Amino acid sequence: MSTDDAAAVNFSELVNKNKQTLDRLREAPRLLLHRRDGEDLVLTTVTRAEQDRTVVSAATRMLAAIARHEPGSMELLLDILPDAFPWIRFLPDPDVHAFAVELVDTMRAADSVGNTASVAQTLIAWQHTAEVHSDPELLAALTRDHDADYGPAPDPGHVA
Repeated sequence: MSTDDAAAVNFSELVNKNKQTLDRLREAPRLLLHRRDGEDLVLTTVTRAEQDRTVVSAATRMLAAIARHEPGSMELLLDILPDAFPWIRFLPDPDVHAFAVELVDTMRAADSVGNTASVAQTLIAWQHTAEVHSDPELLAALTRDHDADYGPAPDPGHVA
């Protein structure tokens, strides 16, 4: 989630000055609550959260419908993906196609259950794959045939 449009406050302000802090939701659609002892939180209104969900769902449904029904849509998607995800330029062509299919399918499935965590994970995994392909030495090390079999890995509890 982008926090560019969020007002940032310390969590303690919400606790100590809750009315004044919550009034800031009138000025910004979200409050970014910085916490000392944990992950920062984002506070928003139910109306705003429902609007965000509606927009994401609509965009997902349109993308999935276009990708599945419009002739030439996969080629168009493959043409525009580098603008959205510049790192895919490091992926081999078959992987770019696999990424596009997996992204659309995952977005559609995630929308059906109302949880986008799997979409984020898909994007992160493919970006890491692109990072490997961007480094020739790392790619060679990870794709080299390893003839030696070093046997089973030792139990981590017994390693000195």
